[in-house]
Amino acid sequence: MSEPSPQPSSVHVPVLLDEIIQWLRPSEGAILVDGTLGGGGHARALARLVGPKGLIVALDRDGQAIERAERELADEPIRPIGANYCNLPEVLQALEIESVDGIVLDLGLSSDQLADPSRGFSFSLGGPLDLRFDTTRGEPAARLVNRLSAEHLADIIYEYGEERFSRRIARAIIERRREQPIETAEELAELVRRCVPAFGGRSRGRSRIDPATRTFQALRIAVNEELRSLEIALKRLPDCLKPDGRIAIISFHSLEDRRVKNAFRDDERLESLTKKPIVPGPEEEARNPRSRSAKLRVARRVY
Repeated sequence: MSEPSPQPSSVHVPVLLDEIIQWLRPSEGAILVDGTLGGGGHARALARLVGPKGLIVALDRDGQAIERAERELADEPIRPIGANYCNLPEVLQALEIESVDGIVLDLGLSSDQLADPSRGFSFSLGGPLDLRFDTTRGEPAARLVNRLSAEHLADIIYEYGEERFSRRIARAIIERRREQPIETAEELAELVRRCVPAFGGRSRGRSRIDPATRTFQALRIAVNEELRSLEIALKRLPDCLKPDGRIAIISFHSLEDRRVKNAFRDDERLESLTKKPIVPGPEEEARNPRSRSAKLRVARRVY
């Protein structure tokens, strides 16, 4: 039997890379954490600045990202580890690292995940409706939409997707699954589009995003318990920083950004260094359209 082919090289473009370097101020010999390794763009750039005497502890829940990093970043001072960033204290303890100089989290979906038809993150590739970061754990999104009540589905889509047509979408899901289960991302996307008037009416041109985006965001957050992980991390990660160490978090929607903003403002261990979120400039948006929703906030540990 032939061995499975390795994962292809990353196509992901790191967001706000120059700003991350500017605010984290990585120095030679520093120990930093990239809690959302993804395609390795942030980790690689930081590794070159900390040099061979430094270390980047790189975490990701996605086994494919870890496998790719082990193969492609083996010559860099990067230690890829399969773990949720909210479990960073346990990871550092296992590595016998007391504290670190800086932490970066990029909470966005990577282009590698979007490009993989087996994951269901893209509406157009026709893959199974999975949406899990770690495909070895938890419940895929297809199972969720085919078993939850209309009320529960509507609550998830409204709360995590901020979708005002959530109840209409939930009813349509229930009606559809009475005939046959919803199994692919494409099937769900088409169903949602028929429920959102903006997509078929005169206001279609006003929206910059596909009408299915909010529903997919909601299901992805629910399947991966993303907001719970972020809330836990915001409580635990400051203790992993050395005094004057910095934490930089890139969020992509208001549910994340609001939590980061409040934590940086209210946590006595931290001083918020960014009064307003840093956003990509026109050049970066043109070069990488997926960066347009990114918001970066940075805080410093004060004691």
